[in-house]
Amino acid sequence: MKLLSIEYIPGVEFEALGIVKGTVVQTKNVGKDFMAGMKTLVGGEITEMLNEARQIATKRMVDEAKEMNADAVIGVKYGSSQVMSGAAEVIAYGTAVKYK
Repeated sequence: MKLLSIEYIPGVEFEALGIVKGTVVQTKNVGKDFMAGMKTLVGGEITEMLNEARQIATKRMVDEAKEMNADAVIGVKYGSSQVMSGAAEVIAYGTAVKYK
């Protein structure tokens, strides 16, 4: 399925089917994330947890679009927020479209 951050597909006419989204709340794994946490003491970037959460949220969004028989999702955006200590919510959302 084609995923685009732009609001159109160049050269393609389509019908908007509706908003689709995928969400996930990802928590830290104490054993797995211990070394990642150590990076914060000396500096560095911790991205593994958020990258995994974005992948899960994207898959859930695509699954919802497939249920609508969509051909693509346009205007894809991501958001994230901390919902409690050690847990982050990630949402992927966009507009499901069907080619004419």
